[in-house]
Amino acid sequence: MRKQLLQTALFVVLIGLATEARAQNNEYHSGMKWPEPAIVTPGVTNADPPSDAIVLFDGKDLSAWENGEQWIVKDGVATVKDTNIRTKQKFGDCQLHVEWSAPVPAKGKSQWRGNSGIFLMEVYEIQVLDSYESKTYFDGQAGSLYKQVPPMVNAMRPPGEWNGYDIIWNAPRFQENGELKKPAYVTVIHNGVLIQNHYELKGPTRYDVPPKYVRHEAKLPIVLQNHGNPVRYRNIWLREIKPIVGEQAEPPYLHSHVTGKDTPVKE
Repeated sequence: MRKQLLQTALFVVLIGLATEARAQNNEYHSGMKWPEPAIVTPGVTNADPPSDAIVLFDGKDLSAWENGEQWIVKDGVATVKDTNIRTKQKFGDCQLHVEWSAPVPAKGKSQWRGNSGIFLMEVYEIQVLDSYESKTYFDGQAGSLYKQVPPMVNAMRPPGEWNGYDIIWNAPRFQENGELKKPAYVTVIHNGVLIQNHYELKGPTRYDVPPKYVRHEAKLPIVLQNHGNPVRYRNIWLREIKPIVGEQAEPPYLHSHVTGKDTPVKE
């Protein structure tokens, strides 16, 4: 009886191996014709701009920004002063890298402690604030989508040290009649830590009114905010997101390496 059970078990194993072998003889083809992905040379570190980046501040000047001459640029660092600045170029979907540092010594409390902000398309703010051992309302602390959602975690470094934001921005889309077709989404990595994961914005991040989408241009400037605190910035660069686009050259199919035949696949 035991011998028969062993023979049965072996038979089942062999059937399974044969089935797997037959499956491995089939190769799936999507039928898509893709362009060759462009070659991009990465920066020396993940914080350095890759070869296709648009450098918005390299430590020399703020010539890429309107009102940039009103901020202080010294020793490779731009310090907030007097006014907001906005990029002369307009952007939609993008990958944005920004480094910033809260003032030393730390002064003030809550929203008056190292406050600035990064506004995508002029109206969607990712909060810049000294939230290191400093309390404020959670949807207003560093890394929050202002007045909409807090960061998942607080990844702040102490005042005087440099924080890095890596932001993936997907701009909203609007129909011809002005109605929202697709909301904006944003992912934020703060000092290597994911703090916003493809968050769906409810609209502009206003202080005084609820969020509500209003149709705007497909591309708009990025704004760095003056909130009365000497926050410092450095190493700002951006990559425009351009999805790779292919065409369905033929229907999907499985190719058999045994028979040489193609079998259509329903998706």
